Amino acid sequence: MPSWTHSLRENFYRFAASGWISPQWFQKPVPPDSAREGKTGRLRIEIVSHCWQYAHLQAYQLSSLVLHPPKDCDVQMTVFYSPEDIRTKRLLEFFSNQCVENVTWNWWALEKGRLFRRAIGRNLAALNTKADWIWFNDCDQLFHAGCLDAVNEQLQGRSDALCFPTKVSCTRLLEDDDAVLTATSSPAVVDIDPTQFESLTHSRAIGALQILHGDVARQFGYCNAIRFYQEPVERWHKCYEDRALRWLLGTQGTPIDVPGIYRIEHVSKGRYAEKDGQPNLLRRVAAKIAPRDIHRIGKQNRDAA
Repeated sequence: MPSWTHSLRENFYRFAASGWISPQWFQKPVPPDSAREGKTGRLRIEIVSHCWQYAHLQAYQLSSLVLHPPKDCDVQMTVFYSPEDIRTKRLLEFFSNQCVENVTWNWWALEKGRLFRRAIGRNLAALNTKADWIWFNDCDQLFHAGCLDAVNEQLQGRSDALCFPTKVSCTRLLEDDDAVLTATSSPAVVDIDPTQFESLTHSRAIGALQILHGDVARQFGYCNAIRFYQEPVERWHKCYEDRALRWLLGTQGTPIDVPGIYRIEHVSKGRYAEKDGQPNLLRRVAAKIAPRDIHRIGKQNRDAA
């Protein structure tokens, strides 16, 4: 497909998701919350993330489940990856041998073109999930002590289509040679120092903070109604479909209070192609000038997307 055609379609759906077009052009209305069952007790929660050339970050996410496993819920950790990404493949093989109570590993291999469009994997997971709730995550986000049990508590009896944690603690923008990133050069169980993180607040269900009701996931998938977001791409694309999901569901998400969510922020975006490297340079310069302020501004911009 010519690049101009792709850009035209992408801009159309970004315009549509801004609210100028009714989502009912593409998808039937989502039933009201009262039409869904609010599960109680021990919930089944599926966590979904993607990993391409981010094994050094994925290691922290998987380690957090080993070091801080849930007690009150059952978690399935699903990771989409490409066998061509040797470091990630080795990492997943390592964690396959980690037996963790109340945690099930689920590695899902995709061709690169399908992996690079994150909505494809999320849609596959949503349509096939057996969980009560499915949490769409990023591989640089992890769950510390008590986090997942707090999620289980906060979701008790809820029938909301979409929920989101409001608080996430983030590092400054880390350079490639930072000890946090180099510590995972080989597969290992690793932990963070929580004192290196700063708490930030979000006002809507963005990126890695989207927790979808299982019934809604199985019925509507993840942007399943929009063919454009289910088409493979040649390189990793920015994830504008997060906004499209909220538009299709007709909600910005219901806020919930969950402690212990941490995110490792990093200057280099290794999942993008070399020709996309200029943003890395700009992020590096900005981080040197005013790392905390730039970090906070970046988070505010992401929340506004």
